[in-house]
Amino acid sequence: MPAFLSNEWFDTVDKLTAEAGDLNLPPALAGLALNLTVTEPGKDNVDLSLDGGKIQKGLSSNAKTTLTMDEETLRKVFLEFDMAAAMQAFMTGKIKVQGDMSQLMALQTARPSQEQKDLFQRVLAMTE
Repeated sequence: MPAFLSNEWFDTVDKLTAEAGDLNLPPALAGLALNLTVTEPGKDNVDLSLDGGKIQKGLSSNAKTTLTMDEETLRKVFLEFDMAAAMQAFMTGKIKVQGDMSQLMALQTARPSQEQKDLFQRVLAMTE
């Protein structure tokens, strides 16, 4: 299993995403693009994006919002869909937001499709 956020991890995510095909996303998620910067003490920052319901290495030119958080918060919020953890992390400053806050409101109310949940469960299962 590849280490979370390693190059091998992103390669595996790309492969699983291609295999998943159409994610059947609701419009609020299909049109959503967020940039994410993961900061972890003693490590280089990792930039990724959630664009059209898919995790991609690097920043998206479509994103109007950038979230900064640690690895544990990213895993809970974006792979496990733990919205309680997301709210707690935001309220305690573990998630920092730059840009258009309305993008977060869309993320908070939108529900992922079963296809997207299945994809992210497969990603989580293969993550070290």
